[in-house]
Amino acid sequence: MQSDIEKSIIKTYRKDIWRKFTKAITEYDLIKDNDKIAVCISGGKDSFLMAKCFQELKKHGKINFELEFIVMDPGYNKENIKIIEENAKLLEVPIKVYDSLIFLALQNMDLKSPCYMCARMRRGHLYKIAKDLGCNKIALGHHYNDVIETILLGMFYNGEIVSMLPKIKSKNFLGMELIRPLYLVRESSIYNWMNYNKLKFINCACPLKKEDSKRNEIKELIKEMKKTNKYIEYNIFKSVENVNINQIMGYYDFDKRYSYYDEYDK
Repeated sequence: MQSDIEKSIIKTYRKDIWRKFTKAITEYDLIKDNDKIAVCISGGKDSFLMAKCFQELKKHGKINFELEFIVMDPGYNKENIKIIEENAKLLEVPIKVYDSLIFLALQNMDLKSPCYMCARMRRGHLYKIAKDLGCNKIALGHHYNDVIETILLGMFYNGEIVSMLPKIKSKNFLGMELIRPLYLVRESSIYNWMNYNKLKFINCACPLKKEDSKRNEIKELIKEMKKTNKYIEYNIFKSVENVNINQIMGYYDFDKRYSYYDEYDK
């Protein structure tokens, strides 16, 4: 079964998953020779697919790189940990599990919206684990739909235009970089791959997550907009690549803010 799952990535979903995975690697220059990458597995469909894509790339690709597969346990219950371990065994992904107490820490903070803090704390733990393992990069399983949802979330709820970038240099861990190799892969393709292979993964197992999250609202909005505009996802995705700097009111370049009116009378 494991070999069939691997073949499905290369053959059945070659166009929708494999080519888009390799295109992101090439287009955004995500992997270089002699990289050692910590593939971060949350236990969900996205990160496990990413792990399998990396294994296939290592077998069939021309880049010389090393992999570590790490699971950072923020406080999952025993049932979820068991599911993660069983899937890792089924898929032949040699995971290393590291404990943390992030969920407990978040409960003690009494936050109205814990997701942002949880993501920051998780990332800090992942960077530290990866660096201790001698890695220079961590890979996260964010996909195409995560990118477009983040763009709209920033606009609607934070009053800013931001995007989820395909790679970022760490500010706190010198020499470390974050990469997102599923950047061009649509979530629907990941679901199709999962269902085709009759796989079951954990969803967000956070005890503090609310079902009516803002991200779910955005998902529903995009779904409705697709009924009248089939290109809506692509247009949102490309919008942050086609910013006309002469027709926006202001922008930030690192910590410095620029206004449209700075040059208006000049």
